[in-house]
Amino acid sequence: MIFATAALLMSSCGLYNKYERPGDVVTTGLIRDAVSDVDTLVAQDTASFGNLPWRSVFTDAQLRQYIEQGLKQNANLQNAVLTVQMYETMLKAAKLAFLPAINFGSTSLGNIQTLYTDPSQTTKAYSLPATASWTLDFFGNILSQKRSTQMKMLGAKDYQMAVRAQVISGIANSYYTLLMLDEQLRIVTEMSGMAKETWEMMKLQYQLGRMRSTSVQSAEAAYLSTQTQANEFKRQIRATENALSLLIGQAGQQIPRSTLAEQSLPTEFSAGVGVALLKNRPDVHNAEMTLASCFHDVQTARSQFYPNITIGFTGAFTNASGGLNPGKWLTNLFGGLTQPIFNRGALTANLKVSKIKYEQAFNSWQNAILQAGNEVSNALVNYNTYDANSKVEDQRIAVLTKNVEDTRALYKSSGSSYLEVLTAQTQLLNAQINKVTDDFNKMQAVVSLYTALGGGGK
Repeated sequence: MIFATAALLMSSCGLYNKYERPGDVVTTGLIRDAVSDVDTLVAQDTASFGNLPWRSVFTDAQLRQYIEQGLKQNANLQNAVLTVQMYETMLKAAKLAFLPAINFGSTSLGNIQTLYTDPSQTTKAYSLPATASWTLDFFGNILSQKRSTQMKMLGAKDYQMAVRAQVISGIANSYYTLLMLDEQLRIVTEMSGMAKETWEMMKLQYQLGRMRSTSVQSAEAAYLSTQTQANEFKRQIRATENALSLLIGQAGQQIPRSTLAEQSLPTEFSAGVGVALLKNRPDVHNAEMTLASCFHDVQTARSQFYPNITIGFTGAFTNASGGLNPGKWLTNLFGGLTQPIFNRGALTANLKVSKIKYEQAFNSWQNAILQAGNEVSNALVNYNTYDANSKVEDQRIAVLTKNVEDTRALYKSSGSSYLEVLTAQTQLLNAQINKVTDDFNKMQAVVSLYTALGGGGK
C-alpha cells in the first residue's frame, strides 16, 4: 500500500510521464505552391511520391545495380548500422538495470592457521559468500534513463535511414551527372567536326584569294575552343566516376552506363503536408527522438532529488568460527536509503541544464521541419523551371539548326559572311549544351524531391 501510494505521488509529480509531441510545433503551411506567382501554400494529402520504393523511381538497370552495391558497401552507411547496434546493446543494459545485481566470490576461499606453541593444532577456515542488491525505482530514475536510451536508439535508426537516403540520392545524382557529361561530350565532339569543316572550307577560300587570313584564324580558334571543351568534359567524367566509385565502396574505375535519352523518371508528384514530413523524413524524426531523449533526461534529473532506496541480501557458506566443524549458512538482509540534502548545487544545475537542452532540441526539431518544407518547395520549383527551360531550348535548337544550315549554304554562295557562320554554330552549341544541362537539372530535382519527402525506402 505504501509503495502504491508513493508511485501515485511520483506520477502526479511528472516523474513517470511518457514523452508526448508538443502541440506548439509548426506543422502546417510548409510547402509553397510551385506554380502560382502569389504566395499561396500547397495543402495536399499524403506524400505518395516520397513513399515509393527506390526501385520504382530509379528504373535504369545499371543504376539499380550501383545503388544495391552502395547499400551493401558504403562506409558511412555501415557505420550508421554499427551505431544502431551500439544503442541496441545499451538499451538491453538499461532494461537489465531493473533486475537485482548478484555477485559471487570471496577474498578468502580458504586459509590454514597453525598455533606457534603447538604445530599440531591446525585450524582450517573457508568462506563462499554471495550478495544480491536491488535498487527500488520508486522515483523513476532507472525508468527515465531507459526511456532516454530507447529514444536515442530510435534516433540512431532514423540517422541510419537518413544516411541510406543520402547514399541512394548521391549515387543517382552521380550516375545522372555521368550521363549528362557523356551527352555534352558527344555534342561538343559533333560540333568540333563541324567547326573543323568550316575552318577547312575557309582555308580553301583563303587559298583562292576570296578571304582574309583573319577569317581563317577565327575559324581555327573556334575549332580549338571545341577541343578544350571536350577535354574539360573528359576530366569531369573521370572525376565523377571516381566519386561514384567511392559511394559504392570500390576503387576508382570506369563506370558502365546507359544514355541520358534512355532515362525515364516520374513526372507527377504529390508534395504532401507537414504531418507527412514528420512521419517520412528520417532526419526530422531523428530530431524529435532527440527531443524525446532530452525530455526523459529532464525526468532523470528531477528524480535525483528524491531518495535512493536499495535492498539487498548477503549469504555465505562458511566455517569462519574455526575448528573442524562443517560449514554453515550465514545470511543477512539489509536495506538502505540515501536522501540528497546538500550537493553544492549540482542537482539543481543538472536539472536546469537538462531543461535548456530540451529547449535547444525543440528549436532544432522545429528548424528541421521548416528546412524539410523548404527543400520540398525548392525541388518542386526547380523541376518546373528546368522542365519549362528544356522545352524552350528544344525550340531554340530547332531554330538554330536551321540557321546553321542556311548560313553555311549562303556562305558557299557568298550570301553571308564567315562571322555569321561562326556565330550560328556557337549559338547552336550553347543551346544544345543548355538543353542537356536543363534535362539533367530536372532529373536532379526529381532525386532531390524524392529525398526531401523522406524517400529511400525499400
